[in-house]
Amino acid sequence: MSIPSNLSSYLDQRGARYEVLAHAHSRTSAETARSANVMACKLAKSVILEDVTGAVTMAVIPADKALRVEALERMLGRKALRLADEERIAMLFKDCEPGAVPSIGMPWGIETVFDDELDESEVVYMEGGDHERLLRLSHEQFHALMSAQQHGQFCKALTH
Repeated sequence: MSIPSNLSSYLDQRGARYEVLAHAHSRTSAETARSANVMACKLAKSVILEDVTGAVTMAVIPADKALRVEALERMLGRKALRLADEERIAMLFKDCEPGAVPSIGMPWGIETVFDDELDESEVVYMEGGDHERLLRLSHEQFHALMSAQQHGQFCKALTH
């Protein structure tokens, strides 16, 4: 499977330079990082949320972090954000495998916000729409793609 056509079109229209890297099949962000031999802090993962009105937001955070929903609610001035269910995510991202949604919602018309920690990385990786491909973007390319999106501090270290 190649990356979704609306994602590649979106990136191409913006002149984004990126690499598509193949890796062994993985099921989680942690597995993807290990399989692709990348640091989890450089792998962007998407968390899809919705509010009581059904409005959807993609929060993009490093794969080694957890989302602080209350911090995101404050930042966005919204209340009652909750994780979207798998059915809703599958409906929104029909051209992606479940659990492999690229960390850029704009090609699908989805509000996208990102944590500032990702903007500090010299390279950012993200799922390519399936469980065997990653996109690799330089800091400059990631920043250019996300420059119009809201950002802030809304992630925390994972607790085990």
